[in-house]
Amino acid sequence: MLNDAALIEIALRSAAESAGATVIGLHLHHFGEEQGVTGVVLLAESHMSIHTWPEHGYAAADIFLCGARHDPAAALASLSEHLAPERMVKTEVKRGELAPPGAHHRR
Repeated sequence: MLNDAALIEIALRSAAESAGATVIGLHLHHFGEEQGVTGVVLLAESHMSIHTWPEHGYAAADIFLCGARHDPAAALASLSEHLAPERMVKTEVKRGELAPPGAHHRR
């Protein structure tokens, strides 16, 4: 499943639609038979990306959306529905938060 570029494209397009975002471009790169896929969706509101490692049963996705009317949680739920992970870890960074609490910034 994580090596299926067609499925990854469907999942990304569905995630964008679920979030209320506008797709203005999509590019996928498949690394070869039984290898992973990298996908990037350029949105009018920002972008989403995914990188998969089927040999490890792992995928990492980034969802960046601007504007209060867009729903990143809906995008994540859609990706999850399409990819059916056994386990999911979510890290959310609110706009304006540049680092987790307690992190040190270099100037």
